[in-house]
Amino acid sequence: MRNSSRSQVDPFIVMDVMEAARRAEAAGRHIIHMEVGQPGTGAPRSAMEALCARMRAEPLGYTVSPGLPELRARIARLYGEWYDVDLAPSRVLVTSGSSGGFLLAFTALFDSGARVGVGAPGYPSYRQILRALGLEPVDLPTTAGNRYQPVPANIAGRDLAGLVIASPGNPTGTMLDRAALGALVEATRAGGVSLVSDEIYHGLEYGERAVSALELTDDVYVVNSFSKYFSMTGWRVGWMVVPEDHVRVVERLAQNLFICAPHASQIAALAAMDCGEELAANLAVYRRNRALMLEGLPRAGFTDIAPPDGAFYVYADVSAITDDSRILAAEILEQAGVAVTPGLDFDPQRGHRTLRFSYARETADISEGLARLAAFMEARR
Repeated sequence: MRNSSRSQVDPFIVMDVMEAARRAEAAGRHIIHMEVGQPGTGAPRSAMEALCARMRAEPLGYTVSPGLPELRARIARLYGEWYDVDLAPSRVLVTSGSSGGFLLAFTALFDSGARVGVGAPGYPSYRQILRALGLEPVDLPTTAGNRYQPVPANIAGRDLAGLVIASPGNPTGTMLDRAALGALVEATRAGGVSLVSDEIYHGLEYGERAVSALELTDDVYVVNSFSKYFSMTGWRVGWMVVPEDHVRVVERLAQNLFICAPHASQIAALAAMDCGEELAANLAVYRRNRALMLEGLPRAGFTDIAPPDGAFYVYADVSAITDDSRILAAEILEQAGVAVTPGLDFDPQRGHRTLRFSYARETADISEGLARLAAFMEARR
């Protein structure tokens, strides 16, 4: 039986690293996980309690395709609380994680063969989802001078149908300020380029609050998730905000592709949105971890790093150490027992010179991981 050409997507390397780490743990080793962008905390306590109470009271089943009305209304209220944006709940659609949101966004916006720009380094699944849909991802090489974020010059003359941006970004953690984001909004509008803003790491900032594209325009698809700030990765629930005249388009697609996001996850997500004290405590852990990373990584020898404004990553240029980050990551796992992600996941052309370190785990793990990295690098020297 033949495979389609659309199925020929690259592997998600971080998942391969996770599997190698799992095998090492199965063999009895203690591995420090700095490879995956997954909070070490679970879903907020009240979210789980709300779901248990609901499950005792009634059976769960399909919801309407755009999501529970009360959840959509609560998400819309979040935009007023965080960004002073008056958002109609009708523009919010609940999705099966942000991945479901990107599938819906790319399918709704682009015809087969369309060229869609993605910043490099950037989240690798943008490229692979686009390819699986018969679209053409176009890498836009970003620079340290622009905080590894796209700028209008990156999209000029490239005949793009769309642009995907992320702030805070994965793998760098860098953010677009209001002026930089505004320049991209204007450039895409002038060029007839559809803008998709990945805001999954909003809420995880350590200085200025991230700017939502919805503060600047309604002519945008915004994708977000309960996975990161709300610490609900395994629940697979997210949301998207679309222009009013696109709601029915996306709803029809969602009805056929997903039916709806998991009912149980939607109930938990609704309760999680009012767990501010617990979520603030999680953020305080990431803040401590970030400070440890910014001190410990340069001390270990990883000195050339992107400014981590948000999320829970540090992206390091390791070209002074190696020209093959995949081999270096494998050596670190084997010799130091620390799982890290080679940059090839995020930048196919330049990622052989970079590594991503995640600090989303418990602080004790981060401290131990940094000590192991320092010992590894000292032995390597």
